[in-house]
Amino acid sequence: MNITRMDLADAGSPERLVLEILKLEPQLPIPVPIEELCLRLDIHEIVPLTTQGYEGGLITTPEKFNGSILFNKASPTERRRFTIAHELGHFLIPSHVPSAEGRFLCKLQDMRKLKGGESDRRLKMEVEANRFASQLLMPPPKFRMDVAFGKDPDIRQLSLIAKKYDVSKEAAGRAYVRFREEPVGIVVTQNGKVLRDYRDSLKFPRLAIPTGALVPAHSLLHRRKHEMGVPSDIDETDAGVWLPVERGRQPAPLYEQVLLQRQGYALIMLSRDAVAADEEDVDEEAEMTSAERLKRRLFSDR
Repeated sequence: MNITRMDLADAGSPERLVLEILKLEPQLPIPVPIEELCLRLDIHEIVPLTTQGYEGGLITTPEKFNGSILFNKASPTERRRFTIAHELGHFLIPSHVPSAEGRFLCKLQDMRKLKGGESDRRLKMEVEANRFASQLLMPPPKFRMDVAFGKDPDIRQLSLIAKKYDVSKEAAGRAYVRFREEPVGIVVTQNGKVLRDYRDSLKFPRLAIPTGALVPAHSLLHRRKHEMGVPSDIDETDAGVWLPVERGRQPAPLYEQVLLQRQGYALIMLSRDAVAADEEDVDEEAEMTSAERLKRRLFSDR
């Protein structure tokens, strides 16, 4: 690698930083050698974290001349890579200023923040660091081509992509729902309860099942027996099992696929046919913040 931090001096946003890195290192291999890249960009060490309860950290100064990245050594390799990229984002994004103690300390839930932060500076920094990490580890030009391959959305494809980019299936799923043409949702469950879901709100509607609720009894998770680590076949499911359905309207078909994981976890992929879903009225602004709605309207008028 030939890149230096000086090459990124004019980049301020997560997206611009990643764009410049990819421009300066067009042959950056996949999976991205994140630790080598950190060392090229003035991170002088990457070491295990000793503070309990945190997934990662960054020790630096307000000027951020250099820094040390910390990671939870008990976490799987794929999660460590995302943590390291997340902390590199804190280091490179100019507006991210460390605490008075000269550090960032990030919990696992911080690594999952995808939106918000208009009035919460710390949350905004976590969201931006996550955007940086996701796009750096899964560069959009390459990731978009991998996601587009194949006739239908499929957990098998998602698993292969996660392995190729050396990221967790959940991290790959967050990007997958954005770049796949068809409306796709990923639901993460544990012991039969919904923990969280990922979807593009412009393409896939809000789930009718709230976080913390039981997975619906008519979900494929319960209708069939599943083998650990083996993706199920894709099965058509009554849309009303997962989605709000207006009385008197025929919703677009909903397809469901399940992957059982260890410790009671399961991934459920929900997908719809792009053409059929387009025929339904979707409230594209329902989950946007006021600033996001204003920005969308301004640009749509041009």
